[in-house]
Amino acid sequence: MGVDKKRPVYSIGVASDLVGVKPYTLRYYEQMGLIGPFRTPGNTRLYSEYDVEVCQYIRYLIEDEGVNVAGVRIILTIKKV
Repeated sequence: MGVDKKRPVYSIGVASDLVGVKPYTLRYYEQMGLIGPFRTPGNTRLYSEYDVEVCQYIRYLIEDEGVNVAGVRIILTIKKV
């Protein structure tokens, strides 16, 4: 039995630490439609291991490769992330 990588377990603070960005950056990714974390009934964002990996990839594309948000959106669509 493996670990469910899509199970939402990380708060925004923990997820941002794992990705290496500030929490507002994860909120920005969500606002731009790049990610969609799980929301609890109280509207708290929870991130899965998969969400963290996608955010790390987004960060890499933006910071290391210089891709803009529109480009990231296209890449994520092509890769079916």
